[in-house]
Amino acid sequence: MVDHHEDRAETTEDAGEATGPVADQQAGGTQENSASSENDIVDETSADEVLADEAEDESEIAADYLEELLDIADLDGDIDIEVHQNRTYLSVVTDENEEDLELLVGRRGEVLDALQELVRLSVLAATGERTRLILDVAGYRDRRGKELRDMAVNAIESVKDTGEPCHLKPLSPYERKLVHDVVAEHGFHSESEGEGSRRHIVITSPQSNGVSE
Repeated sequence: MVDHHEDRAETTEDAGEATGPVADQQAGGTQENSASSENDIVDETSADEVLADEAEDESEIAADYLEELLDIADLDGDIDIEVHQNRTYLSVVTDENEEDLELLVGRRGEVLDALQELVRLSVLAATGERTRLILDVAGYRDRRGKELRDMAVNAIESVKDTGEPCHLKPLSPYERKLVHDVVAEHGFHSESEGEGSRRHIVITSPQSNGVSE
């Protein structure tokens, strides 16, 4: 008498464990997939290392340029350098009178924006590569960032109360980016309108753009 339970057990084991050429092919495929994954990780790591090295190089070039400029202008200041997500942030700070450094900020940060562009050009001239580095002087961008956040939140509240779009005053590209981020965090819609110095942000409710809260 044949024990069918044993037949089923053996059949199940055979089905679960391939042997011969099929097993070799499956093993080879697994090894290839594993090797491919490892190569992807190595490539990503190498790319991150390259970007980190580039950020370090551009920060040194930018810092040297700023030090020369401070010497020419006879201004005292230290340069702090930070790198976040492969983007360089430079800050000119001082423990003494910050009013002198305010000369490098100007009205509504116009001098600071121009100086930032000069620093970026110095990096481009030295490396042949464009940079998105951000320059701050005497903590201006931090203070301005808080003002812009308050402005965006107040505008959002106005849209909530009235249901009408809110037009903000013209802002620089960097400032508009900060406001867009705040508006998105609150689930509202924003877009830029106008050209040149008149370009500004318009904030609208999610409902007016076909999006429900």
